[in-house]
Amino acid sequence: MEHAIQELGDYRYVESGQGEPLVLLHGLFGALSNFEEVRTHFAPRFRVIIPILPIYELPLLSTSAKSIAEHIAGFVEAMGLDRVHLLGNSLGGHVGLIYTRKHPEKVASLTLTASSGLYENAFGNSFPRREDKTFIREKVAVTFYDPKHATEELVDECFEAVNSREKVLRILAIAKSAIRHNMAKDLPKMDLPVCLIWGRNDVITPPEVAEEFHAGFPDSDLFWIDQCGHAPMMEHPAEFNRLLSAWYDARGIAKA
Repeated sequence: MEHAIQELGDYRYVESGQGEPLVLLHGLFGALSNFEEVRTHFAPRFRVIIPILPIYELPLLSTSAKSIAEHIAGFVEAMGLDRVHLLGNSLGGHVGLIYTRKHPEKVASLTLTASSGLYENAFGNSFPRREDKTFIREKVAVTFYDPKHATEELVDECFEAVNSREKVLRILAIAKSAIRHNMAKDLPKMDLPVCLIWGRNDVITPPEVAEEFHAGFPDSDLFWIDQCGHAPMMEHPAEFNRLLSAWYDARGIAKA
């Protein structure tokens, strides 16, 4: 990530480009780098903004998907943004859903890729075992169709997180809050353009989750990427960007 992290009060973010604001929301184990290809591709078309989600900074008792969505609400206000285009992966998609449901007037379009909010199989029924790097490597590899994308850097980041008591408690708190906060009944009330981009081989939020999202929203389009897992924008960035660009074109969004 070549752009320097900027600060505005309690908020940290990366920004590039100009035009209508496109806000990218990373997942639970995500990072700014997850969206590097997306940022580069869309910066000529949008003002691309990637906030750092406060996964580990919130007080433990208030750490949840909802509280992170409230953080995003504060961020949008602090940045003086009017109507934003949201794009969220995994937990970031869930945060985007919660924000959109509460602030529909602020969201022009919503893109979800491998989003939680209906069902997610993260660590399954197993606690993330500390000091077991093989276990963490296997869990990171499951994120992708091709395990070559589970780099040592990603494994090390996850390993460091689950070996910090403060971090792992927040990871579990957020994961449990996401499971409790099922949004199936909210989808029909969210009448805005929605783009769903899903990996056909996603085992964390499987294809049937995408189908349920598609059926629940009043106005959505669903696109598939073959040989792709839980992070399409990382595993197949060119195809992801092509699909999303074409959708924006078809919807007349931020046309040059």
